[in-house]
Amino acid sequence: MRLTAVWQGGYHVRTSVRGFEVVIDEPPEAGGEDNGPMPTEVFLASLAACFAASVAHAARKLDVDLPDLTVEADGRYTGLRFSALQLLVRSTLPRGQLEPLVERARNYCYVSNTLLTTPELDVVIAD
Repeated sequence: MRLTAVWQGGYHVRTSVRGFEVVIDEPPEAGGEDNGPMPTEVFLASLAACFAASVAHAARKLDVDLPDLTVEADGRYTGLRFSALQLLVRSTLPRGQLEPLVERARNYCYVSNTLLTTPELDVVIAD
């Protein structure tokens, strides 16, 4: 998978993803023009969305009728990074039925699994 981010000036960046456009910016109080969410907000949104989709996938695999579901991602900053992340899973499904879905979702979620071990990150100046 490969995506390209194109700087638009200031902190405004656009990224094309399979025909969709993701717009990133900073709020005015951080020097941006508020054209879109901050990169850290998109990061938390990716984590929450991936885990929610993984819980729903687990429900389908186990033939469990999932009436509703929300996943809230909370990140605590320490300096220029998140030092702690928490996912809060909510559903009206009884806890005893939701717990196995959440446990299986841990195996399906690419984003949370990527965070469990530090991936190699190379930054290269292209020719």
